[in-house]
Amino acid sequence: MDWFYSHRYTIGIVVGVVFGVVTRLNMLRTDYRQYPTYPHGKIIHISLGVIAAGLGAVAVPALLDKNYTAVTFLSLAAQQFRDVRNMERQSLTKIDELELVPRGAAYIEGIAMVFEGRNYLVILSAFLASLFSILFAWYWGIVAGILSIFIANYFKSGNKLGSIADIEAVPLRMDGPDLFVGHIYIMNVGLQDSRAKIAEHGLGFLVKPKNRNARVTLANLGQRQAILHDISTLFGVYRDEGEPSLRPMAKLDMNSGTIGVLLLPQEKDVEKTTIALHRVPVLESAVRMPSEAGVNKQKGS
Repeated sequence: MDWFYSHRYTIGIVVGVVFGVVTRLNMLRTDYRQYPTYPHGKIIHISLGVIAAGLGAVAVPALLDKNYTAVTFLSLAAQQFRDVRNMERQSLTKIDELELVPRGAAYIEGIAMVFEGRNYLVILSAFLASLFSILFAWYWGIVAGILSIFIANYFKSGNKLGSIADIEAVPLRMDGPDLFVGHIYIMNVGLQDSRAKIAEHGLGFLVKPKNRNARVTLANLGQRQAILHDISTLFGVYRDEGEPSLRPMAKLDMNSGTIGVLLLPQEKDVEKTTIALHRVPVLESAVRMPSEAGVNKQKGS
């Protein structure tokens, strides 16, 4: 016991760093969007996770020794992580210029924000594991570290499209050169060849908001572009550069707030596409909550 007490700072830092790195690894996924890229993108983010874990773990001994000036390095770390956010934004913006169906600025900003925020979750996890290891015992540090991983998992992802909207597959309809998804006008398709390709490969969906907050969120252009990009990434897109008539689109019915979505997947499967639409992320930058404004609240509520 004397050995554990005399080396409590070292044990606390080691436990904190370990759980900080485990937390970062747990939040690091290369999914269907292939970002971060493998292996080099992952190496960058794992390295930053190790740095963040070290900062969070070392902060506890510095505070307990009343070395408050040493904790100021956390402000320097925050600046470095903001630089990471800028780096991600610039990289994704350059890549987006080459996409057949771009992510859009709102989606890119959301990804950059996520990578910055996850480093702060790593600092929190390492800090809690280190704190409990030093103040109580190493096994309490492990318990705190495990709980912090669950906390990080809770905060690592936001709402999905299915939680704010009802999604329904509907047939495409051509009225001469005019293309409709359900009752929503999409565009004028002048070429007969393009009409035939849309009829063969196209899928139509209506995305109906569940409440007034969802209606404003779905009207956001960035959110609509995120829907088109995610589905095109999952199932491909039947188009090439220089073919504006073969472009996935999402148009708004201004009376009801419903979105008419035209998709041109290479893999045409209504059931799979419906499931994928329910899982499209709701962008933080697109979320609006007009019902929370004082002017919109009922008196006495």
